[in-house]
Amino acid sequence: MSDGAAVAGPDGRPRCPWGLSAEDYLAYHDEEWGRPVHGDDALFERLCLEAFQSGLSWITILRRRETFRTAFASFGIAAVAEFTDTDRERLLADPGIIRNRAKVDATLANARVLADWSAGELDELIWSYAPDPPLPAPRTTADIPAITDASTALAKALKKRGVRFVGPTTAYALMQACGLVNDHLADCAARTGALTVQGRPGPQRPT
Repeated sequence: MSDGAAVAGPDGRPRCPWGLSAEDYLAYHDEEWGRPVHGDDALFERLCLEAFQSGLSWITILRRRETFRTAFASFGIAAVAEFTDTDRERLLADPGIIRNRAKVDATLANARVLADWSAGELDELIWSYAPDPPLPAPRTTADIPAITDASTALAKALKKRGVRFVGPTTAYALMQACGLVNDHLADCAARTGALTVQGRPGPQRPT
């Protein structure tokens, strides 16, 4: 794994090395990461979780995701926008999530901002920053950027609209996770379509 190239998984198929670095990552890599995510609430969840991940490892968030969903009403924008000070104190006392005051406050504030948007507006805004044409397929993990011009622009656009706690790095992680970019390595089975979920091929983009 040291060179950052694709590595054979337990079924012999090559995968991005990070997808094999912990048992929890395997299903996430194979079934979620890089697959297109649409819908305001679904994207709000990913935006919130990426913000909570800032400064931490993603596996810390992944292992707590169901607890996050319970604590934040499944990340329904309308529901979270109605959270009260009592809810805020509940969240800050919940050991099952990340009890970071700034991140909790940003999540609640962002829900209130987004609740005033039209249906589909968050989805449309985020997906308008998907690169066209798609980015070249990375050969190794060293080829994958932390930020791009598109992620910088997306972060600026969200901030301009009042969304907090989203910078270019968080925006790019969101783009990767939600399929705006396909950063599975060129030889990864998820990119080539050798992995499937419920009969559907994995994400594929021109290489």
